[in-house]
Amino acid sequence: MEIKTLYDDRHITVCVKPAGIVSEEGGMPELLAERLGGSFYCVHRLDKPVGGVMVYAKTAKAAAGLSAQMAERSFEKLYLALAPDVLEAAEGVMEDLLFRDRSKNKSFVVKRLRQGVKKAKLEYRRLASKNGLALLLIRLHTGRSHQIRCQLSSRRAPIVGDGRYGSAQRLDEIALWSYSLAFSHPASGKAMSFTLPPEGGLWAGFAEEIAAQS
Repeated sequence: MEIKTLYDDRHITVCVKPAGIVSEEGGMPELLAERLGGSFYCVHRLDKPVGGVMVYAKTAKAAAGLSAQMAERSFEKLYLALAPDVLEAAEGVMEDLLFRDRSKNKSFVVKRLRQGVKKAKLEYRRLASKNGLALLLIRLHTGRSHQIRCQLSSRRAPIVGDGRYGSAQRLDEIALWSYSLAFSHPASGKAMSFTLPPEGGLWAGFAEEIAAQS
């Protein structure tokens, strides 16, 4: 499988993960090694049905540096999503407590902190509305499992195609895309930013609005 590369040096590789491929061991690291050679460390993840921009470390030191930025929340992640246009506010913050049920491979919004429950926070802004759907730009403040999918679903706005979280359609690819990453290079400290809009498929109806955002 061809993997699009946006940037590559001896420390990191920035690439585009196709929907349907796992981001961790058994998926992208092996595909990148096959294409570019060497070893690749997964420092953040995308769910299997989600595509978009990712960065992989090529050394343990680079992996530690990127992981530290994520812990400090200086690593910026932006996503695009399509969901039912039911959110009252055009922009806002979602803060929830999420419980990850590993046996069901699903996260749930819960009422109180207990073992296995973590705080989750994101910001969203509605970029456009059309035919009952909203195009949302989402900034993650925390990186919980299935976070965006779960938080939107809990507000009756499941991502298009995400049958696991309540969409009427259950598809292999869902309308959630890792749109932009911004971080400091783990070796040089240089500010790095990469943005790539989704094309076609589930996004075809919002092509003009996505192009305007980009």
